[in-house]
Amino acid sequence: DFLCISLLNGFIQLRYNLGDKTVILQSFQKVHANGNTWHSLKGGRVGNEGYLDLDGINITQKASPGMNVLDTHTDFFVGGVSSLNLVNSMAVENEPKGFTGCIREIVINNRELKLTVTDPKDGANVGDCDGTVCGYRVCKNNGTCQVENSGFSCSCPQEWIGSTCEQSIYCSQNRCGSQALCIPQPTLFSYTCVCALGWSGKYCNNKINFFIARFVGNSYIKYTDPYYGKRDLQHSRISLNFTTNQTEGLIVWMGKGEDEDNDFLAVGLANGTLKVVINLGERISVPLIHRKYSTCCDDRWHFVTVVQNQTCIKVYLDEELILFEDIDPHRKYTALNYGGICYFGGFEIGRKLNIVTAGLFQREFIGKIKDVVLFQDSRKVQLMKAEGYNVYNGNYRN
Repeated sequence: DFLCISLLNGFIQLRYNLGDKTVILQSFQKVHANGNTWHSLKGGRVGNEGYLDLDGINITQKASPGMNVLDTHTDFFVGGVSSLNLVNSMAVENEPKGFTGCIREIVINNRELKLTVTDPKDGANVGDCDGTVCGYRVCKNNGTCQVENSGFSCSCPQEWIGSTCEQSIYCSQNRCGSQALCIPQPTLFSYTCVCALGWSGKYCNNKINFFIARFVGNSYIKYTDPYYGKRDLQHSRISLNFTTNQTEGLIVWMGKGEDEDNDFLAVGLANGTLKVVINLGERISVPLIHRKYSTCCDDRWHFVTVVQNQTCIKVYLDEELILFEDIDPHRKYTALNYGGICYFGGFEIGRKLNIVTAGLFQREFIGKIKDVVLFQDSRKVQLMKAEGYNVYNGNYRN
């Protein structure tokens, strides 16, 4: 499998192969060869349908039915490759050669690559595009870079300070405590502290401990399963208690939540009913929604269990079997390769939940979670020992 974007006789080409046939898309217009014009390029595929957009002009084309996933598991190359032997013969029209020009703002699956000296894994014969130490986005938050004898300096907008304009003036003398995040509030000429797991208070300096986790929105817990390597991933299970008065929210996401090809099992609320989604491969996300139940958002405790036996999914709500479905009778993919990662309530601060979940869920969870058990473990998951922010003691009615 491969996906390749290249320049051929002035035209942009997108080629991809999902395992059977190579699909070729080519831009209608040529790019300027004067070296003074920046072009906006978007390319990729959704399922088996590829798309190419050059400066706002878009074309699409579908591959043959059957294949939907790009299975590469290799390094990602920009501008060239370390060895021409790595290039599939169908990925380019002629003999492959490296790109000559400037590239900036590369975004892969909603994450921007850092095109710096230290961030890439490897590289060769690459220099700064404008020939100065300023480069691209050296100064953050719309700061202006100026070349100086000793290097560079940044002229910062009014509300930002620091050598690269990286710090808000409202957080420059913040009192946020241990591992807390300072969030500037420009309209209030102040800031707020977002507390790390195990801390609370206005400045996150009160140590807390709890067995019931309370999520207030913009909250998350990221738990790493220490027994993942020993799990039988064809027979997964998760159970927990939750309570909320909200009709929308992601309760738990078993999976890395990093890119579209990661397996996952998700439980949450949509339109006031319980929603379970599972992806065992090829990004075939199967949502299971029980229309009958609308009692999940009544501020009472509810017990949910999801059992995956290969492709058969059972969902229990308050110990009653409410869903039972075989999501793939052909048994093409039977294991939940979730990477040993479980998110509760949401994802890391700054990541948009609806984007990470590809629209499957719309909001972070607001409510309480307790008694989490993975697989057939005899012990409950100790959420306090995980990573997280903005999660508080749910033992009290507050």
